[in-house]
Amino acid sequence: MSELSKGWVEISLQNIGKIQTGNTPSKKEENFYGGELSFFKPGDLNDNKLLTSSSEKLSEEGRLVSRIISPNSIYVTCIGATIGKTGFIGVEATCNQQINTISPYDPISSKLIYYFVLAPQVHNLIISEAANTTLPILNKSKFSGLPIRLPPLAEQKRIVEKLDQVLAQVDTIKARLDGIPAILKRFRQSVLAAAVSGKLTGVPIVKLGELNQCASIVSGLAFKKSQYSESGSRLLQIANVGYGKTKWDSCNFIPLELAQECNEYSMADGDIVLALNRPITNDTLKVAWVESSDLPATLYQRVARIRCKERGLKSEYLFFLMQSPKFLKLVELNLKGSDQPYLNTSDLASFDIYAPSEMRQTEIVRLVDQYFAFADTIEKQVQKAQQRVDKLTQSILAKAFRGELVPQDPTDEPADELLKRIAAARAESEALAKAAKKVGKKTGKS
Repeated sequence: MSELSKGWVEISLQNIGKIQTGNTPSKKEENFYGGELSFFKPGDLNDNKLLTSSSEKLSEEGRLVSRIISPNSIYVTCIGATIGKTGFIGVEATCNQQINTISPYDPISSKLIYYFVLAPQVHNLIISEAANTTLPILNKSKFSGLPIRLPPLAEQKRIVEKLDQVLAQVDTIKARLDGIPAILKRFRQSVLAAAVSGKLTGVPIVKLGELNQCASIVSGLAFKKSQYSESGSRLLQIANVGYGKTKWDSCNFIPLELAQECNEYSMADGDIVLALNRPITNDTLKVAWVESSDLPATLYQRVARIRCKERGLKSEYLFFLMQSPKFLKLVELNLKGSDQPYLNTSDLASFDIYAPSEMRQTEIVRLVDQYFAFADTIEKQVQKAQQRVDKLTQSILAKAFRGELVPQDPTDEPADELLKRIAAARAESEALAKAAKKVGKKTGKS
C-alpha cells in the first residue's frame, strides 16, 4: 500500500468495529421464518446502494437464535464464488454464515468503511487471502485482521460527501450508457421495418407468393446420440441459432461419412436457419445466417433451413425480412402450444412474401448494411465507454483510500486521537456494564 497521509492510521478492522459472522437458523423449525427481520444472504448483497430488506425474513423466534447486527453495518461475502461481494445494510438485520460483518464504532463513518472495503486495495486483499484454500474462504479471524486506513473524523465526512457526489455522477453516466443498446435495437428494427415496407427507398413492394414458392424449406433430422463423434460435421441445433448469427459455444458433431449420406440436410454458405421450438425469446426471433466459417454443418431436428430459389427473392433481403417486426408478428400469430411454443414448417411455408424487384432488393440490402454498420460502430464505442466507466469507480475508490480525493486540513484531529477516545469510551462502557452486572447479582441474592 502507498504511504499514509498525514493524520491517518493503518489499523485492522477488528480495532474499528464489532466483527460478527452470521448463522442460519434451522430450516426444520418453520416458526423461525416468515417474520419481519431481514436475513441477508450473498445473493441479496449489492455493491451500489444502501440495502434495507432481504429476500428472506426471520420471525421473532428466529431472532432469538440469530446474531443481530446493528444498522449501518458492512456485510462481506467471505466464502465461495462470490467472495468479496459487499453490501451496506441500513437496518437492524442478520445474515447467514457465508457473510462476515463489521459494525464500525461510533463516531467512525460506516459509509466510509463501506467505501474503503470496496476499494481495490482491500477488495483484492480479500480475494487473495481467500485464494490460499481449495474452497475460497476468509474466516472471521482473517477478516478481522484485514488492514484498513482511517482518516481523521472531519476528513472522513469530507471523503464520504465527495464519494457520494462523484459516484452518483458515475452511476448516472453508466445508466445512460446501459440504455443505449435498447435504443440501437429499436433503431435497427425501425430500419428493417422501413426496408421491407418499401419506405426506405420509396419503391413499392409486391406479393411474390408464399415462402415455399420463393424458397425451399427443410426441417432437420433427429440424429441419435450414438451417432455423434468427436469431430466431423457440426450439428446445427436449436442451441446454435442465435439472434442474426450462429453460435457454437456448445456443439455436437457427426462423422463426415454420415453427413454425406444425409446430404439433403447439409448447410451451405448463405442459408438461413430458424429455430422452430421457442423461436421467439427476449422479443426477438431466433433466425441466423450461415457463413462459410460455420461449415461443414448438418441440420438437426426442429431447425428449419430456408434456401432461396435462383430468381425472384434474394437471400440477403429475405434474411432482413425475417428479422423485421412484421415477420416476428407473423410467427407469433402462428405459434402452437403454450408451455413449449413451436412453429410448424407448413405454417412457415404459407407466409406471404412481399418484395420489390431483385435490383431494388440489392439496393435495400446495401442501405440496411450501411445503417447497421453505423449502429455497430456506436455499439462498440458504448462497450468501450462502459468498460472505462466500470474501471472509473474502482479508480475513484482507490484514490480515496490513498487520501488523494479531498484536500486535507492540518487542523483536523488525527485519527489516532479519535481511536484513543473510542477506546476510552468503550472501556468506560464495559466497566459500567460489569458494575451493573454485579449489582444485579447482589440484588438477586438478597
